[in-house]
Amino acid sequence: MKKHLSILAAAVLCIRIVHAQLGPGAGAQMDNGMEKLFGDNQTFSATLESQVNNPQQGSTSVTGKMYFDNGNSRFEIDMPQMKSMGLDRMVAIAKADKKSAYLIYPNLQAYAAITPQDTGATNADLKTETTKLGDETMDGHPCVKNKVVVTDKQGIPHEYTVWDAADLKNFPIKIELMEQGNDIVMLFKDVDLSKPDASLFDAPTGYNRYDSPQQLMQQAVMKRMGGGAGAPPQQ
Repeated sequence: MKKHLSILAAAVLCIRIVHAQLGPGAGAQMDNGMEKLFGDNQTFSATLESQVNNPQQGSTSVTGKMYFDNGNSRFEIDMPQMKSMGLDRMVAIAKADKKSAYLIYPNLQAYAAITPQDTGATNADLKTETTKLGDETMDGHPCVKNKVVVTDKQGIPHEYTVWDAADLKNFPIKIELMEQGNDIVMLFKDVDLSKPDASLFDAPTGYNRYDSPQQLMQQAVMKRMGGGAGAPPQQ
């Protein structure tokens, strides 16, 4: 069970990094100015492999599919270890208006609708400093390796190491960063720079709607234990 929780925690951490914040305390949109790393590449889809290395808990890897369209984002992941609870498939959607986000579990036919915190920050509030570290080939792509420091509205710097692929319009196919004591490596593969279908960023129809991920999780646990109690979903 502890391993299951570790995998789920890693998945949620990855979602926080690549999406608008999903709730109170979940971090900034496209966390800490990460959207700036993609430059002019504001529409794409890709397979995302995220490796989360924690000094105390060890390493965990999560692989999923990411879609992005000018601030709208969708991240799909499979976690076979969570299949017994119906939580093995998870989708996170964040909207460009920063006013809505969804955490979806297709196998439960359920989702939680979340109102992100409004930090009031925009890309215009962020300052970016890029330092070239060298030229490298990454996964067959000729890349420029850069250190990128994004300073937020509060003057707090966030540092990334980024490999920009010259043959993919400088798309960052590898990103390294530190997040809450975790060493994180993000690898983007099978990159497609075309515009994703707009319906990918809509809330699902015909699913039970919950007011929070906690409420949804509680219902999933109760169902697994054979209990029928708990807060009813919103239809």
